[in-house]
Amino acid sequence: MAVKDLDDFKALEPFFRIVGKGLDGLVDGDHFFDWFTEDAVTEYVVTVPDYPRRIEGRDALAELYRGYGDTMVAESADGLAVHHDRETSVVVLEYVVHGRAVGTGRAYDNHFVSVVTIQDRRITHWRDYLDPLAVLDALGIAFPARRRSDAG
Repeated sequence: MAVKDLDDFKALEPFFRIVGKGLDGLVDGDHFFDWFTEDAVTEYVVTVPDYPRRIEGRDALAELYRGYGDTMVAESADGLAVHHDRETSVVVLEYVVHGRAVGTGRAYDNHFVSVVTIQDRRITHWRDYLDPLAVLDALGIAFPARRRSDAG
């Protein structure tokens, strides 16, 4: 395992557990980062402003997540649905992470869809989709209200 100081990731433990439950029996390793190949690609397709869209490598992913607890603390995760295509080695995970924003104390409840490609019992590619408005709301960042068009 190349990722050091796993205590730095305690704020993400519920996320790691729900993903581990969804990938149980499909990947090898004791921890979330163990499940990735060294050169795995992680893409954030739907995310928040200023967040990277693409991360290359397990170590770069760990460094991105290392500071997570400074902004958000996950308290629980649930709602797991697993869709596994054995022929393509792709697993789609749907889940919800609940927690609190550190700076505001506001609740954080976000729905995720993660599309995970596995080869030789390791993650080689991860595509993530989340609700960016849930993040902005928890952080107390105002966003424009959606307006309905009266045109029919």
